[in-house]
Amino acid sequence: MRSCNLFVKKGHPRTKNEDFIKFLGTAGARYVVARQLRYSGGIFLHLKGKNVVIDPGPGTLVRLARSRPPIDVTKLDAIILTHIHIDHSNDVNVLIDAMTSGGFNRHGILFAPDECVNGEDRVVLRYLRGFVSDIKILKPETRFAVGNLSFSTSVPHEHSAETYGIMFNLNGTRVAFMSDTKLFPGLMRSYRDADVLVINVVFFAPHENAAHLSLQDVAVIVREIKPRKVILTHLGLSMVRVRPRELSERLTREMGTDVTVATDGMTVHLE
Repeated sequence: MRSCNLFVKKGHPRTKNEDFIKFLGTAGARYVVARQLRYSGGIFLHLKGKNVVIDPGPGTLVRLARSRPPIDVTKLDAIILTHIHIDHSNDVNVLIDAMTSGGFNRHGILFAPDECVNGEDRVVLRYLRGFVSDIKILKPETRFAVGNLSFSTSVPHEHSAETYGIMFNLNGTRVAFMSDTKLFPGLMRSYRDADVLVINVVFFAPHENAAHLSLQDVAVIVREIKPRKVILTHLGLSMVRVRPRELSERLTREMGTDVTVATDGMTVHLE
């Protein structure tokens, strides 16, 4: 495993070639999204020179335009949907249209579970599908690539829709995104080598039979995987009510690893 130095700050990368993760929004669960207590713009990645958006929820296009510096949507190389739910997929169509200049500049790849593209409640409009250069259907534990940037999918998550987590390999450093799921035996198998682990955490306290993770679940995951850096996002109301800096400091002490509760606009630089 390659050593990776990490620091967190709000702002823009120091060089255009620097790898970074930008949290366009950190909202999770319907109440926080509906009231925009946190933005719901998903995650922007600049890795190995490629620009990728994961889970473009409501307002992603606006958050890209209002980023500092602004992120040019026409320079996107890929969009990844982890699953069909509206807080993860709402802006996928407007992003496809914008990134391809209304189809006049056909490029980019859409990665999504089959349910998002061909299911009864499919979210990708048919007339836009020819605007992108390719559509790749996500399958469990499968490797995909955007040029020289490769990633793999997790085991199927236990959620109310077909859902996968995403793991990027950056020259030996593994950056993983654990999407919505409940804790179940075998979940951690896909994430066991993660150096940086981004986890969707809706609940502060456990909720019986819920299809989302709580902080208690995060403790179990971190103890087993032992990542170098943990970032919590997709926050429900109980998580939004806590003070991010204080909770980050407490969780870092308790879990014995570097834990950050993400905030809207936060940028994580990977060195």
